[in-house]
Amino acid sequence: MTKEYIADWFQGLQDRICQSLEAADGVGRFHEDHWERPGGGGGRSRTMGNGAVIEKGGVGFSVVHGEATEGTLRQLGLTGREPGPLPTFFATGVSIVLHPHNPMVPIIHMNVRYFEMSTGHNWFGGGIDLTPHYVVDEDARWFHSQLKAVCDAHNPEYYPKFKPWADDYFYIKHRKETRGIGGIFFDNLRPESERSDASEHKQELFAFVQGVGESFAPIYTHFMHQNRDLPFGEREKQWQLLRRGRYVEFNLVWDRGTKFGLETDGRTESILMSMPPQANWTYNFQPEPDSEEARTLSLLRKGVDWV
Repeated sequence: MTKEYIADWFQGLQDRICQSLEAADGVGRFHEDHWERPGGGGGRSRTMGNGAVIEKGGVGFSVVHGEATEGTLRQLGLTGREPGPLPTFFATGVSIVLHPHNPMVPIIHMNVRYFEMSTGHNWFGGGIDLTPHYVVDEDARWFHSQLKAVCDAHNPEYYPKFKPWADDYFYIKHRKETRGIGGIFFDNLRPESERSDASEHKQELFAFVQGVGESFAPIYTHFMHQNRDLPFGEREKQWQLLRRGRYVEFNLVWDRGTKFGLETDGRTESILMSMPPQANWTYNFQPEPDSEEARTLSLLRKGVDWV
């Protein structure tokens, strides 16, 4: 299984997800933008604006390669290398963020990726997390049950490991709150080179990543269909803008993917397509006691057992 084969599959995943989202939205259409990275490789950024459900969304595919800088190696945790020429890297994947019009439809993010170094290191990473503007217990349980089913189909140890990893990763440290209700997050899934079946092990890991990728469209279109027509008013829209502000804070301050993309001279427009169309910051905003906004804040914490 070559890196080119993996990249081709990711490109096809982008096609399938875009088709499903367009069908579910009914109005919005993705516009494609091809780009090239000066150091090697490029990608296809597909964005949607002002759909019936999706106010702004991006589904990006990239396959980039080139010489790894010292900064890149630090981002990847590959420090302490032997003196000599810098190694080269190959990275490919699909990254998605969708911001809906209706505050009752959640924000969603997914990333699935593969890295390969000329040093012989290679690994998979990714995950899915959900950021409701208002946390609804039934929706949160359904979302996590879907992810647990994907994990259990490949390894029953995955969900108990990757769910807390998401809680820790998607955490806004300076706010002491999680970005949303989490999901799963994994990184450095690599074939064990000392195993006699290392090639088969890599196939197994890729099959899991494929399962995560293919689960995205059914999960999110479920919420699109279920919540798109729920009523809301100005209060809920203002709350949505505040929660989008928190989303921006995490992505710009803490997200390693953003930092990696900028460190490797990735395309800025593609890296920052996760930003919402509008966001607000209100000084020292405090929700009313016993309100739905206060209840949501009380659930934005690590360790909530949704399944």
